[in-house]
Amino acid sequence: MYEAVHAHPDGQSTVARLAKTAAEFSFEGVVVRNRADERAEFDAERIGDEYGIDVVEGIEIDADDVEQASGAVGNYRTDETIITVAGGTPAMNRFAVENEKVDVLARPMTAGGDVNHVLAKAAVENGVRFEFDLSGVLRTHGGRRVRIIQSLRKLADIVDHYDAPYVVSASPQSHLELRAPRDLAALGEQLGLSSSFVEAGLEEWGRMAERNRRIQSESFIEPGVERGRYEEEH
Repeated sequence: MYEAVHAHPDGQSTVARLAKTAAEFSFEGVVVRNRADERAEFDAERIGDEYGIDVVEGIEIDADDVEQASGAVGNYRTDETIITVAGGTPAMNRFAVENEKVDVLARPMTAGGDVNHVLAKAAVENGVRFEFDLSGVLRTHGGRRVRIIQSLRKLADIVDHYDAPYVVSASPQSHLELRAPRDLAALGEQLGLSSSFVEAGLEEWGRMAERNRRIQSESFIEPGVERGRYEEEH
């Protein structure tokens, strides 16, 4: 299982510190998903060898509008193993699920965003994964936490109904915010998500990394040919 992290300068801990803690928590890998304007400098292979964990180079596109997001995805697709797009608005959510070059739509239910059957069908068609971000459940309280749980349950219903692809993350920005897979699975049970559902979402990061690396190494001209229809992979 893998966790997707924000490292310094996007987060508080270095890639090496996050990787070390993740390995101690029995994760097989970490995906470094810093925002494009706060990218980390690190040697993924060296860190991976030192701590016995897979370190995946990724990026999170957090754009002001769809045009800016589209340009960023095009710029980074050939260099980064995993590309996530920060969603939350209707326009950004739609852009992400309709773009086969995007791997993950992050935080789709924040900032007034929503997911419906149209977006779910597009995500299935293009192999774009919805993110179940558990950070709000872990780090907020009161009414906001209740609303986040409700949004996660709604997203789970849609994902289940359309067999849409998804990932799970606690989005740690520090090694102190990392939680072991078993703890995240237990949290999922409390939220009405099964432990197997959470574990599958953690494993999906690794599956994406493996496939995308193969595509990059074989120099596919059209990555969507390999990464496209999710239902054909299952």
